Order: sequence, then structure tokens, then C-alpha cells
Amino acid sequence: MHPNALLDLATELLRNVLKFDAPADSVVSSFFRSHRALGARERHALAETVYHVLRRRAMLQHLAQSGTGALERRLAILGWQGGDGLLRGALGPREQDWRRQVGAIDPAGFSEKLRHNLPEWLAHALRTELGDEEFWALVRALEVPAPLDLRVNTLKARREDAQRSLQEAGIACEPTPYSPWGLRVPGKPALNRLPLFEAGAIEVQDEGSQLLALLVQARRGEMVVDFCAGAGGKTLALGAAMRSTGRLYAFDVSGHRLEALKPRLKRSGLSNVHPVQIAHERDDRIKRLAGKIDRVLVDAPCSGLGTLRRNPDLKWRQSPQAVQELADKQRAILDSSVRLLKPGGRLVYATCSLLRTENEDVAEAFQAAHPELRRLDVVTVLEQAGVPDASGLTRDGCLRLWPHRHGSDGFFAVIWERDPA
Repeated sequence: MHPNALLDLATELLRNVLKFDAPADSVVSSFFRSHRALGARERHALAETVYHVLRRRAMLQHLAQSGTGALERRLAILGWQGGDGLLRGALGPREQDWRRQVGAIDPAGFSEKLRHNLPEWLAHALRTELGDEEFWALVRALEVPAPLDLRVNTLKARREDAQRSLQEAGIACEPTPYSPWGLRVPGKPALNRLPLFEAGAIEVQDEGSQLLALLVQARRGEMVVDFCAGAGGKTLALGAAMRSTGRLYAFDVSGHRLEALKPRLKRSGLSNVHPVQIAHERDDRIKRLAGKIDRVLVDAPCSGLGTLRRNPDLKWRQSPQAVQELADKQRAILDSSVRLLKPGGRLVYATCSLLRTENEDVAEAFQAAHPELRRLDVVTVLEQAGVPDASGLTRDGCLRLWPHRHGSDGFFAVIWERDPA
């Protein structure tokens, strides 16, 4: 494709994404479906340009003010990730001079708002949580795309064998530092045609998400519920931990997300998973299981701000009001899910949020309302699961993962158990 045409497509795609009326990944995917002639290199250039602009939107919009033409074209030029040679072929002399002049500006002199590239409400919340030094360390971590983490399906392969197979296929990887199931792959290699993937021996799953499944400690023959299963990444991890025995319910209000679980479930070799679409957290199908479940995982709907390395548009699409509404929903889901527990049953509450509003505040309010539940120490549970250096993953007995500290997405989790009868 001619460089001019590719830059025009980048401009069009940015215009669509920056409306913020849908998740960026779905907008990009839809755009590529309508432009099927694009090659892999061209898709990579467009997608990475969009995500680079989203990560540094405040700064790039400030710099773009000095240019001319459509704002989205100026942003595409400043955020271009498809190689300088290709971009030069699309720019006239005036735009090339402008790009060089902007590139020579030292961002160290910019205001903090432009340097952290976060909405003010979010920057204030994170700085209050972390302190100044760690806040800027987090900012730097969020500017870098996340690596690709894989979970080895222990029903079908050992981690060392999966690692060897990937390396033989030319894909570099190394064991994740904490999860005993994980492999970390730099970049974004194509995996879906690999025999290892097609056989269900590996699944894409962030290391932090794998640790959530470890906290549940699902065992052979138990009754387990993944209350907000989504596309089922943690469901599959729980099913493998149960060695495909017992009964594992995957609840979700979205039939579309549960449909996405089906091909993954088929590859996994699991036979104990039962996907169930529910209307809401008080659905009658949940009530029928009251007092019967050994373990419940509530990976609650949340702001997703722990995934900003992968989904940088979220910081521009969320608001304090939306976060508070989510916290209210999280408490309602917890109040419903606790009814499932049998005596001695375990409940794990988790989010992929960085915000105390969705994490500690929700957990503390729930604990106050349910004195019959006993908090378990996350460090002890992780150590039992073979996780090294588990004490560095927690705060006040809760799991607290940060991209700049742990290299994973941001996660929070707390564990309760109902007193035995």
C-alpha cells in the first residue's frame, strides 16, 4: 500500500477511536474487518500507532497544536509506529520539517499533566495511593506495551515442555516470575496456528490473572463457581486445577462472552465446565445453588484500569462517577455470591483495578456486613500454591499487583472463608 494511503487510514482509524464511544480494541478489529486487503505489517503499523497515541494523548495533542491539517492526521504523524522510512514517503517537506521540530522538543519542561498523560482525577487517586516517586514509576510502566503472558494447561503439558516447544518454533519465552503455570513472551507473535495452541496446551492469560485462580485453590471433585466468567480465562485455569473433575459453573450476564469461551473450552480438554448465562446477580439459577458451593471466584466487573498497558483508552473512557457505580455493583454481586458458600466454603473477590474505591473500600464494607466470614492471608495461600516471594505481592493480607512493581497487570484480591458448621 502506498504510504499516503496508509497514513490516510491511520487518520481515519484514529478519528474513529478518539470518539471513545466503544473500546479501542473493538474499533480497531472492526476497522480491520472492513479493510481486509491490509497486510500484517500494515495492520501492525496502524494498531501500534493508535495505541501509542492513546498512551500519550495529552502530550501529543499539545504538540499537535503547532501543526496544520486535520488533528487526527497530526496525531498519526507524531505517534507513528510503522517505521520512519514508510512515513517519510507520505509526508511533504513542510510536514517533515514540522515533525523534526516537534521531535526536538524536550518533554521534561512540560507540565505534569502533559507528562503523566492521565486525567486529573485518576492521577490524583494514584498519586495519593502510591506517593510521588512510585506514581512516576507507574506512569513510566504504563507507557510501555505489556508483554504476552501464557498459561500452560497442566492437563496437557508441563511448563518446561511447552517452553521448549515454543523455542523450537522460534518464539522466545521464559517462565513468569510468580505463577508456576506461566510463560512470558516478548512482543506479539502469532500463536493461534501453533500446534501447541491448537491442542489447548497454552492459553493467553496475564500472570496476575493466573494468580487469582491460584488463590481459589480449586480441588478435585469440588463444586466451584466462577461468578463473572467473561470469556473464561480463569474458568479454564480453575478447571485444570480441578483436573476436570467435580462441577465448575461459569456464570456471566453476557451470552456473547460465554460464546467466546466455547472454542477455548473445546481445546482445553475440560469436561467439568458448565457455562450458564444469568440475567443478574439474583438470578434463580444462582439461588438454587445456595449453600452448596465449595469455592466462589468473583472477578467483578470493574474499571479495568489495571490493564492500561493493554487498554490505554480506558483512562479516557472512565470517570469518577462510573467508578462509583461499578463499586456499587461490586458490592451487590458480593452480597449475592456469598449465599452460594457451604460451611467452610471460600470466596475470592478480585478486580483488575488500581483504585482503592473498587478494591479495599469494597472489601472492607463487605467484611463489615458479613462478620461470619474469616479473612485468609493471601501470602499463606500463595506460598501453599508454590508462588515464590509471595510477600512482595501483598498489602494488608490482600493481593495487590502493580505493573511497575510486578510486571503484570494491576490486580487486587481478598479471600474469605465461611466458618465450618
